[in-house]
Amino acid sequence: MNAPSAPAPRLNHEIVDAGSADDRRPYLFMIHGMLSNRQQWEPNLDAVSRHARPVLIELWGHGDSPAPTDPACYAVAHYMAQIDQLRESLGADRILLCGQSFGAALTLRYSVEHPDRVIAQIFTNTTSALMPPEAQRPAHERERLVQFIRAEGQMAIGTLPFHPRLARRLPPSVKEQLMAAAASVDTEAVALALGVTGPQLTVYEEMPRIACPTLLVNGVREGAFQDARDLVESRLPGCQIVDVPTAGHAVNIEEPEAFNEAVSAFLARVLG
Repeated sequence: MNAPSAPAPRLNHEIVDAGSADDRRPYLFMIHGMLSNRQQWEPNLDAVSRHARPVLIELWGHGDSPAPTDPACYAVAHYMAQIDQLRESLGADRILLCGQSFGAALTLRYSVEHPDRVIAQIFTNTTSALMPPEAQRPAHERERLVQFIRAEGQMAIGTLPFHPRLARRLPPSVKEQLMAAAASVDTEAVALALGVTGPQLTVYEEMPRIACPTLLVNGVREGAFQDARDLVESRLPGCQIVDVPTAGHAVNIEEPEAFNEAVSAFLARVLG
């Protein structure tokens, strides 16, 4: 796939707590899931800020990120370049990573491709990152879904299985916030994410190569993810897994206290 035409757009990011010039806390790049935005991490920021400086990155067409029409922007390689350019612009030799769902697939991929630039990483439920290639949606079905979204827009997006309207364990205020985020996404960006980025997300083959300290906070109530959770245990034996039995797909907002406790303990141990 050709490189995006210049000038290339940039993913939106927000540095929540930059600290002072002599602040030694590492940056923590946090990437949300599909149909969400940077507000997804709001319940977790106080906890992680004790150990790191959160940098909230938004996917194309989500939140305040632009929605480029060039399909090359949606290639995983281009997402990797965007993350690395941001790291360089902040003057950070190494960073921490945290991803949820679609975002976790990107952070895991970065840890595979740039092991020398990652201190440690945290991720939550992400079937798209962990499934073997043969388990992915067939190409013709994926193309049918892409065309359905292009034709029907928000109505089609509302039928996606990860749409927040289907969430059953979110506090009402959080669900309302996520519904608003889903309603504001750019539909063409979602179509390109599913059509271009989606088939490139899996790190199944590369999982054993992940060398940095890694934490999976698993929402046990998402039954469809538990086979993938077991794959992590067998293919990435150095990964610490914290199972949260009362949480599902969006564990960091369904059970923020459990998520924050697990992440804080992990970061304290890794960062010493």
